[in-house]
Amino acid sequence: MTAIKAADVDRFVARPDPRLPIVLVYGPDAGLVRERVDALVKASVDDVNDPFSFVRIEGEDISANPSRLVEEAHTVPLFGGRRAVLVRPGSRNIAASVEQVIAAPSDECRIIIEAGDLKKSSPLRALIEKAKVAAALPCYVDNAAALGRLIDDEMTEAGLTIGLDARTALLGLLGGDRAASRNEIRKLALYARGKERIEIDDVMAVVADASALALDGVIDAAFSGKTTDVETEFGKARAGGSSPAAIISATIRHVANLHKMRLAIDDGDSAEFAMKRGAPPVHFSRERKVGDALRAWSATGLVRAMGQLAEASLEARRNAPLADAIAQRALLSLAVSARRRDG
Repeated sequence: MTAIKAADVDRFVARPDPRLPIVLVYGPDAGLVRERVDALVKASVDDVNDPFSFVRIEGEDISANPSRLVEEAHTVPLFGGRRAVLVRPGSRNIAASVEQVIAAPSDECRIIIEAGDLKKSSPLRALIEKAKVAAALPCYVDNAAALGRLIDDEMTEAGLTIGLDARTALLGLLGGDRAASRNEIRKLALYARGKERIEIDDVMAVVADASALALDGVIDAAFSGKTTDVETEFGKARAGGSSPAAIISATIRHVANLHKMRLAIDDGDSAEFAMKRGAPPVHFSRERKVGDALRAWSATGLVRAMGQLAEASLEARRNAPLADAIAQRALLSLAVSARRRDG
């Protein structure tokens, strides 16, 4: 078995194993898939602009000519050197072509297959994971630790530091897509050019509008009991590029923050003070809606909501084709619960 564990993927990408010349990069985080594919290409060829050393093939081309992949794998570069072939299957089943190149791999050419979120039962994934000359690299949505490393790396690259409250707020606004997260951090660094340290006002001025605020509509609708608005705002979030996984993740982070604030209020803090001390603090533009949610929900109810969302997140990963329906159903269920509390 050559399925690389998620924790070991970056190590493999940095130094690809020459004994595994066929690599499948797949997963729900399209930005991370693209980032790792680009890194593998750079590590596999001397010049990505040399058409004799680096070739891109679409799934349609392989479907029309199943033997093309193995032919490309054994083509010798005109001027020598290393060679790589990037394959994007799209909706095509290219397992038969990949099986040919697995049976006759080339030590001089790396085959990189860029795919989406493949189930374990997918013919292509199953074929790669069983092959001794191939590696499967999963690309899952970044967790808090991975996002933290991403922030630190980009801050170091930009020669900046970031305040603890700003870093915490930034963490809450990222996730779902590695490329989008990296772009937001770089945009923040560009905004802070000339400074030595990024503060929370910088984060709220630059990043919030581009990421989390795009999901605020559906989240606020759910926790205020507006079932009709949930469907409308969910559609807007999806049209804006937010995946079902990203919507659920953002909602889980919001519930966790609501729960901390609700506990603080139960201990005697005012809602206004609790919102300013949240992690991240509540942006002034959302204070009214979040305040309404804090009045509507108890700490116990928020714990139940977290459990419900965690189950929805797991179910969506297990049933990717139904992820939209699963995410929307979970949010509608929260909205129904909020209405009952108001009543």
